[in-house]
Amino acid sequence: MSMIRDLRAVVRPSSRVSLRKESGPYDTTRDPGTATAVVDCAVYRDGRRLETEGPIGPQEAMRLVRRDGGFVWIGLHEPTEAEFAGIAREFGLHPLAVEDAVQAHQRPKLERYDDSLFTVFKTIHYVDHDRLTSSSEVVETGEVMCFTGRDFFITVRHGGQGSLRALRHRLQDDPELLAKGPSAVLHAIADHVVDGYIAVADAVQDDIDEVETEVFSPGRKGAPRGTDAGRIYQLKREVLEFKRAVSPLLRPMQLLSERPMRLIDPEIQKYFRDVADHVARVQEQVIGFDELLNSILQANLAQASVAQNEDMRKITSWAAIIAVPTMVCGVYGMNFDHMPELRWKYGYPLVLGITVAICLGIHRTLKRNGWL
Repeated sequence: MSMIRDLRAVVRPSSRVSLRKESGPYDTTRDPGTATAVVDCAVYRDGRRLETEGPIGPQEAMRLVRRDGGFVWIGLHEPTEAEFAGIAREFGLHPLAVEDAVQAHQRPKLERYDDSLFTVFKTIHYVDHDRLTSSSEVVETGEVMCFTGRDFFITVRHGGQGSLRALRHRLQDDPELLAKGPSAVLHAIADHVVDGYIAVADAVQDDIDEVETEVFSPGRKGAPRGTDAGRIYQLKREVLEFKRAVSPLLRPMQLLSERPMRLIDPEIQKYFRDVADHVARVQEQVIGFDELLNSILQANLAQASVAQNEDMRKITSWAAIIAVPTMVCGVYGMNFDHMPELRWKYGYPLVLGITVAICLGIHRTLKRNGWL
């Protein structure tokens, strides 16, 4: 039981590391030396990886398992239909699940077939950027699809993120955990993916805080200066992509933690409840992000409208001031035979002084009322 108590520490040793500083296990895709989609294939017996003279194929690995026990863990990266067909036949995978695994672009889900479970996870990677723009990519998604059987575990990855190599090495360092079989690997992957959600949520929160600060920070004369609405909308779209990865995963994790399944070890099943709780927490965060961005976008648009109204008031105020000399000049521009004060020595400065006095009076009144 001590192994079970330490399970969280095994599968999430770096959950506190910021994605802004370190990309962690997200930087590895297919091994350049691997000619096929199979990234790794190994047999585990009593929690330890079976040593072989060289790399073994899925068929050979399964023969060893059927002969001496244990289970096989096969990792694939973006296999084609032809590359996956032989493995599907060897392990008796359901055609519908095979089709989903090859085509990708699936929503997170859990499907039960006769002798296997098919689970889809969406991996999320935070994309570092110096400054958020209207075209910045904030989150990048990938997929991890898992086939869990009595004596096999198959992972199919799509996208450049979500490498499971580091996770495999950590599990191999804990034979007691691996001895629990494929269900322990399924839990480790689920926990690993959800820990990635938590780290990305923290990073996205920083971006939202930055945008919110810019929207409500004082501009000139103490008025909020606002920000580019395109930046807010782009961030909202990225949050929506995040939400599509997180929300559908909650129900599968609840099913794995609540319903007895013969392919899931009872001691491992209770720890899916912890994963489900974390998914629920991230889901609440993402929903909150979406609502907050709606409010920020509305506030930004309202500020833009207020700024336009202020500009129009200023233009109207100056037009009112200029109307006075325009009117006076218009009167004196008429062709009257008898114009007042034309021959008076102080006529011109008097009219000019009255015009200036009226303009200053209008300016003072408008400024006192906040129009200028």
